[in-house]
Amino acid sequence: MSLKDRITDDMKAAMRARESERLGTIRMLLAAMKQREVDERIVLDDAAVVAIVDKLVKQRKDSVTAFRQGAREDLAVKEEAEIVVLEAYLPQRLTAEQIAAQVATLVTELGAAGPGDMGRVMAAAKARLGGQAEMALVSAAVKQALSK
Repeated sequence: MSLKDRITDDMKAAMRARESERLGTIRMLLAAMKQREVDERIVLDDAAVVAIVDKLVKQRKDSVTAFRQGAREDLAVKEEAEIVVLEAYLPQRLTAEQIAAQVATLVTELGAAGPGDMGRVMAAAKARLGGQAEMALVSAAVKQALSK
């Protein structure tokens, strides 16, 4: 079963269970997926769906930070609930040690040395680790690996 089918099935289950918050989040995700399919005239595969979910999670995390700074705890809690629903569709995340090991391998494979190669290493890291790790953590690991 593809990830897209799983999300659709989860929407139906949320409708039956009358879980309005979960249903709203899943519908928002399906709308984002459909929008991308229509805009680019493509059929999304699992990797593209994971990229969309990852983007939505990042947006929600940014919103939580902004709401907390604005003393809007009610909205921050709502966004955190959406993050929990969305993260169920992401693959198992890599640990910081695993990310560092993957980045070290990439740096060696590419023969990168120094901060000038950051873009090249990040492009390769995004292709290899996309969906498996937060890119902010990957970026920090690349900076550390290239500063040695």
